[in-house]
Amino acid sequence: MNIVEETVQLLKNGEIGRAEIQIGRIKASGSPEDMHLLAEELLQLGFMEEAKDLYEELLTLFPGEGELILSLAEIFIDGDREDEAFTLLEQISPEDHMYPSALLLEADLYQMQGMDEVSERKLIQAKQLLPDEPLIDFALGELFYQQGRGQDAVASYQKVLESGTEVGGVNINQRIAESLSGSGKFEEAIPYFKKALDERLEINTLFEYGFTAYQAGFYETAIEKFTELKGLDREYYSLYLYLAKAYEHLEDLDRSLAAVKEGIVVDEFNKDLYFYGGKIALKKGEPDDAEKLFREALAIDPGFLEAALTLIKLFMQEERFEDALECMEEVRKYGEDDPQFDWLSAVSRQKLEQYDEALNDYHKAYNSFKNNQDFLEDYGFFLIEEGNRHTAREIFSKLASADPSNDEYALILERLADGQDDI
Repeated sequence: MNIVEETVQLLKNGEIGRAEIQIGRIKASGSPEDMHLLAEELLQLGFMEEAKDLYEELLTLFPGEGELILSLAEIFIDGDREDEAFTLLEQISPEDHMYPSALLLEADLYQMQGMDEVSERKLIQAKQLLPDEPLIDFALGELFYQQGRGQDAVASYQKVLESGTEVGGVNINQRIAESLSGSGKFEEAIPYFKKALDERLEINTLFEYGFTAYQAGFYETAIEKFTELKGLDREYYSLYLYLAKAYEHLEDLDRSLAAVKEGIVVDEFNKDLYFYGGKIALKKGEPDDAEKLFREALAIDPGFLEAALTLIKLFMQEERFEDALECMEEVRKYGEDDPQFDWLSAVSRQKLEQYDEALNDYHKAYNSFKNNQDFLEDYGFFLIEEGNRHTAREIFSKLASADPSNDEYALILERLADGQDDI
């Protein structure tokens, strides 16, 4: 066993003091080969400072040696000493065979600092020097992928595929699939998801496959993949909402609601599952169950406007106007509001014969819905009931201008002009 092997063994045995003595000996009088070998071993074992000292010593012996500079720069990067790393990398000559590797490392550094354009220039410069190097194409693909430049990422990853399907543990087919899916090319992405899963079954990839199939409108495939994923990991809560939606698209409302309820067991605080389940229950003609699910969603997030609006409209359909007003008030307590609340409140108060409050709500809603036909009709008929024929005439004139073919508006305006009471 030579001195380097002895030193490594001491470190692995936890005999740090004795190992440090050996490291000092190698640094003082060891051969460059031993120093370099020990430095690499120290890096593997996580003794970064000791490795740094050896690389710095080697650089005094071999000034400007690109491989040594790169190793030392990587140590500085790991130690969050990027400025020192940049200074070192600038010392590598363009004639050095390690220069393309230095450009790659500089590109990483610039990307870490959010300077993507400079990073891209460095990578393109490296590619000009080594046009067939897959690691450079992979680095470009990763940069474009993180920037959301799907098509550029796909072009770079396709070149990587010419030499292999995996780089640094990253599945290239998966990256292509995700890039295509992220660009809205869902159908094109599906074969790459299949290849990625054939190479290695991975639950996140399986979910993305199912989600992409869902977005492409291949609902049977989406259900198949989500069901497969559920069999592998029932706790993968993200699948349940999209499984339910896929079933809904196939008009299988029973299975859709069942998927929601399964998901709630797994993720009982997922407000979106309760809300979506409520909508499916409504579609199934089960308003009581829908109400319970909407209330659960609001219990989790009292400011969940979409759930509140849907529940309020359900109350109004059932002529439960006081419940509708109470729900609006409760949501507003949590600092949430919506212009529709004024409109819905106006209608509810009108039905409850709270006419002054209703008129006030109609006034508040008008600016938001002055071009909404349904609102203007509600407002106009309320004004007629209240005897405000002048303003009612203005409202129905506006409606008639927007829809000249509507005979009802013309008839109402005619009767308002004649002063008829029966409108």
